[in-house]
Amino acid sequence: MKQNYPRFIDYWATLDWTDISLSLRSQTKQDVESALFSEKPNLSQFMALLSPAAEPYLEQMAQKAQQLTRQRFGNIVSFYLPLYLSNLCSNDCTYCGFSMSNKIKRKILNAEEIEAECQAIKQLGYEHLLLVTGEHQPKVGMNYFREMLPKIRQHFSSLLMEVQPLDQQEYEELRHLGIDGVLVYQETYNSSQYAKHHLRGKKQDFLYRLDTQERLAKSGMDKIGLGALLGLSDDWRTDLYFLAEHLNYLQRHYWKSRYSISFPRLRPCTGGMEPASVMNDKQLLQVICAFRIFFPEIELSLSTRESPTFRDNVVPIAINTISAGSKTQPGGYANPKPELDQFSPYDERSPMEIQNVLIEKGLQPVWKDWDRYLGR
Repeated sequence: MKQNYPRFIDYWATLDWTDISLSLRSQTKQDVESALFSEKPNLSQFMALLSPAAEPYLEQMAQKAQQLTRQRFGNIVSFYLPLYLSNLCSNDCTYCGFSMSNKIKRKILNAEEIEAECQAIKQLGYEHLLLVTGEHQPKVGMNYFREMLPKIRQHFSSLLMEVQPLDQQEYEELRHLGIDGVLVYQETYNSSQYAKHHLRGKKQDFLYRLDTQERLAKSGMDKIGLGALLGLSDDWRTDLYFLAEHLNYLQRHYWKSRYSISFPRLRPCTGGMEPASVMNDKQLLQVICAFRIFFPEIELSLSTRESPTFRDNVVPIAINTISAGSKTQPGGYANPKPELDQFSPYDERSPMEIQNVLIEKGLQPVWKDWDRYLGR
């Protein structure tokens, strides 16, 4: 009988990285076929779909993933846009353009600049935003959010946020300020490799970050986003298995919240590093299909980090949320300043161009989640 762990960090402590890595590589074609024919795969079968043994079955995985996506989400693909409020950060991370050790111009948007950004974004047709900040609690923390979030919310029907880990009561306040969901990526579930890449700042606290999604769920947050930065650790398959364990735990214990998964691969940035493990396009598609097959109801997101060709071919298979026309610097929509980028987007097409491609493929782009008057 499976033990009931009070928090995911307690369960995480029982998972052995090396053992899981070896198990992934010991999967057979029989294991993969069993997973593909299962109506409700378990975590062992998810492991088979994530393993090298599943690579020859990519076509079958894609067909099953597409079928499940259409059943759950129809032909809808939701559009969102990231709005960067600040690139100020008090962490020193080896892989991020906003790292405090990088010599870049720092910027915090004031009320006037935020209004200009909102107007520029409205011209693009967006109603669904993801607000992004560097991690700097003193200058871009709750006091800043109390002032700025209501100004942004009045323009848009839905707001998500990618922000430094906060305490439960602060997440409760963000809900009242108009935030519908929060995304926090663990980066890697390997604590020793995590320590190599987080050199200074509060982000060094691996366990506090790992506990974030549970604080979010306890706060009553409607949507919670998870992910791992693919290529940060030396074994992306094992990182993704841990991610699945994390999501599975959250769904069982905090079922009132909705969840989303993103699949960011390391991209060029200021002070950037070479990936410790490289995932090619076919392997990323395999991963996306594995998550869709095991989590058919979960929102899967694909950002402009990926190439136009990859996105055009993969979105119809299993993705239901994408960004388009993204700028990854504060003030980038009203007054672009490329030197402030967090990373360089790969897909630089306009939102209208991407919308037209999706329509040609029989999909229906959606620009907002709901109307404000319907409540949350």
